[in-house]
Amino acid sequence: MLTVGITGGIGSGKSTICRIFEVMEVPVFNADAEARRIQNEDPNIRSSMISLFGNEVYNDDGLNRKLVAELVFNNKLLLDQLNKIIHPATLVAFEKWKQDYSSNHYVIKEAAILFESKSNIGLDKIIVVSAAEELRIERIVKRDNISREQIISRMNNQLAEEERIAKADFVIVNDEKSAIIPQVLAVHEKLLAL
Repeated sequence: MLTVGITGGIGSGKSTICRIFEVMEVPVFNADAEARRIQNEDPNIRSSMISLFGNEVYNDDGLNRKLVAELVFNNKLLLDQLNKIIHPATLVAFEKWKQDYSSNHYVIKEAAILFESKSNIGLDKIIVVSAAEELRIERIVKRDNISREQIISRMNNQLAEEERIAKADFVIVNDEKSAIIPQVLAVHEKLLAL
């Protein structure tokens, strides 16, 4: 079984592309969603999060993601410490998850910071979803209702688009001009041929 990573900058449309793969019955592990689940449900992770950020990091709804974002996206040291808590646990969850799909030709691991977290290590192929920065900013403003400055701060914690593309085996352009389904189908066919 091949393990394929899919990544792209914030607002590139990774989730949309992953939904297309899922329609084609390709299992997709969403590392960001799994990280959120772990942060809320794993008592050791919760304890580590409280040690790092204080008791106010959790409220009645679980992890106060807005507070965490405000704290880490302008503080590289805190972001690195957060990643050291979350990424190993997410990697373990992925390894367990993929055992359920060992009969599939390939599975996908979706992660926003695949390269930055070194989660690409051990994956067989990488797909990068690409979109122009201004388009990505527009999408995030609409989706998350946050300021342009907050978005740029988050983008600054991710690899530059050119670096991601240079590390990719496949690039899917999601620029609202190029049809994405034929691009996904072409990648799918190439992966099935491996």
